Amino acid sequence: MEPINTAADPTDALSSVPASGDGRAPTGRLRFFFGPMDCGKSTLALQIDHNQARQGRRGLLLVRHDRSGTPTISSRMGLARNALEVHEDMDLRTLVRDHWTHGARVDYLIVDEAQFLSAEQVDQLAELADDTHLEVYCFGLATDFRSTLFPGSQRLFELADELDAIQVEVLCWCGRPGRFNARVHDGDVVRAGDTVLVADTTSVAAPDGVEIRYQVLCRNHYRTGDLGPHAVKGHQLSLT
Repeated sequence: MEPINTAADPTDALSSVPASGDGRAPTGRLRFFFGPMDCGKSTLALQIDHNQARQGRRGLLLVRHDRSGTPTISSRMGLARNALEVHEDMDLRTLVRDHWTHGARVDYLIVDEAQFLSAEQVDQLAELADDTHLEVYCFGLATDFRSTLFPGSQRLFELADELDAIQVEVLCWCGRPGRFNARVHDGDVVRAGDTVLVADTTSVAAPDGVEIRYQVLCRNHYRTGDLGPHAVKGHQLSLT
C-alpha cells in the first residue's frame, strides 16, 4: 500500500490566518471606514497598520489617488507610509497571490482612498476576505462633491462585513456636523465636473485659471451653497 501524501497544497503554507483553536475555519473580514474630509481616515489607516505590525503581522498598504500625488498613505497630521498604487485595471487577488508566490507573508490589507476603487476591485477584496481569510481594512469618502456615492464606496456599502463611520466630528462653518464635501469654484459651490481632482494644496488651478478648493458643509449649507460669512482659506484641502 502506497503511503498517503499528507502534504498540503503549497499555498496552504501561505495562509494568512492559522486555524482557530476550537476547530472552526478561520474567516476574514472586509471593513469600510468612511467619513468626510478631515475626519482622520488616513491617520486611522496608519494607526491600524502600526498596531498590526507590532503584533508581528505583515500587511500590504494600498492606495488609489493619494492627495500627495505619490503612492503614499499620507495624513494631514504629517504621518505617511509608502504604499502600492492601485491602478484601474489591477486585479487585487493577483497582487496578493504574487506576493505569496514569492514567499512574502500577507496577513492583512490596508486600502486608503478606497472610494476610487472600481466595483470589480471591491468584489476582489471581498473574495480575498472570504477565500484566503485576509483582514481587509478600507478607508474613504462615501460621497463625492455632488453628494453622490462613489462607485467603490457604493460597492463597499453593499458588501462589507462592517461599516464604520469615523467618529471624529468635522464641523460646517455654522457649527453643525459637516457631511458634504463641497467643491468651490471661484467662490461658488459647483455640482458638475470631473469626480477626481487630487492635489496636496489648499486649492488647485482650473483650466480657466480660477482656483478650486473644497469645504465641508452641513446638508443645509451644502444645499443652499452658503459658504459662510468668512470663506475658509487655509485649512480645507482638496478632495481625497
